Amino acid sequence: MISIIIPAHKEKPNLIQLVSYLGNVENASASEIIIAQSPDCCEDIANLANGTSVSVVKCEKKGRACQMNEAAKQAKGEILAFLHADVKPPKAFLNNIKNTIEDGFDAGFFSYKFDRDSFWLRINSFFTAKDGLFTGGGDQCLFIRKSVFTALGGFDEKQVLMEDFEFFKRMKKSKIPYTIVKNDLVVSARKYESNSYLRVNLSNLLLVILFKLGYPSEKLKFLHNKLLRTPYNG
Repeated sequence: MISIIIPAHKEKPNLIQLVSYLGNVENASASEIIIAQSPDCCEDIANLANGTSVSVVKCEKKGRACQMNEAAKQAKGEILAFLHADVKPPKAFLNNIKNTIEDGFDAGFFSYKFDRDSFWLRINSFFTAKDGLFTGGGDQCLFIRKSVFTALGGFDEKQVLMEDFEFFKRMKKSKIPYTIVKNDLVVSARKYESNSYLRVNLSNLLLVILFKLGYPSEKLKFLHNKLLRTPYNG
């Protein structure tokens, strides 16, 4: 079984669409959906879509790392897939994950495209299919064997921003075999709509470089929110 874990904070409209969609992807019966809800969120999300089985974990701590770890502990699947609420996977999403694991990889990510088309956004999308500087970001939907995730200690709960990159760094250090599935997820372009293309890309580049240089995550979060008009609420 594949456990799809969705960290959420005040995202009910996105969750309604995503859960309904996930109920209709190929081989959906071979998965479970777990929504890891932040402790300060009072939205009623227990019944998001008729006919789709959803477990809601009301987490004790706020933050994507904490919420995803808590949901992972309760997951029944041998494979975990961490999906953002505003990301739409391809129809063959679950089969892609299953086939990748059967091919001998312990983990993987997906390439993605944006929900708005432009020349510049297509350039960004092109590089998500390549293994490079920005590989490992949460929009790429990390999937991994639960046993491997547990052995690596899960996400670092002290990492309040870029917990996905920090986990990927440990994955690489431990030489966990992974690949990038070239079947695009659809990712929201709202950050680019609120900011310029150049501003987002330069900000992302700066944040990744500072992260790799060991800049504290609290300062990274503060800098992110100063640079971009779309604040990080994880």
